[in-house]
Amino acid sequence: MMGGLLIVSCGKEKPVYSEANEVATTKDGAKYVLDTLNSRIEWKGYKVFKSENTSHFGNIKFESGDVTIKDGTLESGKFVADMTSLSSEDLKDKADQLEKLNSHLKSADFFEVDKFPTASYEITKVSPTADGDYNTVLEGNLSIKGISKPVQFKANVSVKGSEVSIATEPKDIMREDFEVKFQSPTENGVIKNDVTLQIKVKALERKL
Repeated sequence: MMGGLLIVSCGKEKPVYSEANEVATTKDGAKYVLDTLNSRIEWKGYKVFKSENTSHFGNIKFESGDVTIKDGTLESGKFVADMTSLSSEDLKDKADQLEKLNSHLKSADFFEVDKFPTASYEITKVSPTADGDYNTVLEGNLSIKGISKPVQFKANVSVKGSEVSIATEPKDIMREDFEVKFQSPTENGVIKNDVTLQIKVKALERKL
C-alpha cells in the first residue's frame, strides 16, 4: 500500500503538471542548512478503514534542504526528499515482508523512484498563528512524481541560536493527486486515497 514526504521538484525530471503557488518568501537573511541525519518525513498509509490495525508507516530521508532566518523568524525554505530511502517501519522485524513492501512502494505502481528519485516541499508563505498547538502556518508547493500541488501545514517552528527545528502537524494528502493510483484487489483490502505526512527537520546555521 501507500507509502509520505516529503514530500516533494522531482529530481532530474521537470514537473509534468503544476498547480504550484507563486513563491512569496524571501531569502534575505541567515542561511541554515538541513541536518539530513536528524530530519525526516514520517508517512502512514491505510487500507479500507483508517485505523492503526490497517496501516503501514515509515520514514523518508532528506537529500538536502535549507531555510532562511531573519530577525529570529523563518522566512523561507525548501526540502528535498530522497525517495529511494522510503521504507516501512512497522515491518522492520519481518524482513521478507519489509523488502516486498518497500520494493512495491518504489515501483511504477506507486512512487516510481527510478524515474523520480526525489520529491520536495518549497515554502511559499510563512504566517504566525496562535491556533492550538502550533505557532506557524506554512504554505508551500509539494512536488511528487513531477506533479506540484499547493499544500498547507500547521507547524511548530523554533529558532534557537544556530539551530532551527520545524515539526509540522500530521497532514493528509490525496495520493491520487500525484498520480499514485495503484489499487489492490478488493479481497486484499482497498487502499485508502489519503496518506498522512509529517515533516520533521532540523537545520544548522551555515558559517561563512
